[in-house]
Amino acid sequence: MSHSKSEILELISKEEAVLLYFSTTSCSVGEAVEPKVRELIGSKFPKIKFRLVDINFQSEVAAHYTAFTEPTVLVFFDGKESIRKSRSFSVSELDESIERLYQLFFE
Repeated sequence: MSHSKSEILELISKEEAVLLYFSTTSCSVGEAVEPKVRELIGSKFPKIKFRLVDINFQSEVAAHYTAFTEPTVLVFFDGKESIRKSRSFSVSELDESIERLYQLFFE
């Protein structure tokens, strides 16, 4: 599902925590990592809203967040960008980064 820039901005302003996953269908790394990141968020960090952003079809959103490298993950807590991972990062590295902030924010 495609989301406009205004929908993404509204989501980030309303939700306590949001993860934006920027990729394209032509990025094999992004396609391979996306289900792992989605699973991590769903199983370990259920209060974070996950949104997939296709850079090719949602270029306005990608430009707004300067997310042109595939894949790029942005995590927002309380409307503020708190984590940015691009290109070569491991899911475990992302897990550790999120866990610290998630515990401070929700527990």
